[in-house]
Amino acid sequence: MLAGGAGAVVATVGIFLPAFVFVAASGPLVPRLRRSPTAGAVLDGVNVASLALMAVVTWHLGRAALVDWLSTALALGSALLLLRYRVNSAWLVLAGGLAGVLLETA
Repeated sequence: MLAGGAGAVVATVGIFLPAFVFVAASGPLVPRLRRSPTAGAVLDGVNVASLALMAVVTWHLGRAALVDWLSTALALGSALLLLRYRVNSAWLVLAGGLAGVLLETA
């Protein structure tokens, strides 16, 4: 919203770069931390907390986004294609966007 395309690039880099740096820096340390029973338990707890957080966010997003039969059918069809046929999720996102554009103009 500020500085047009250049502002969007700076904002995107500012959001994602710290996470990439943190993962790259901590990557070699994780196997050594896993050897410690206490640190391993902490890492296991972080993994479980992350999964729980993702589940709660998915639930809330689903309740907000699945408001009619069409959006629910699109979500179920996408889930089927993703889980059963291993369709790349990028194609599903593009197909969902295309469906939204086509249905908005109809």
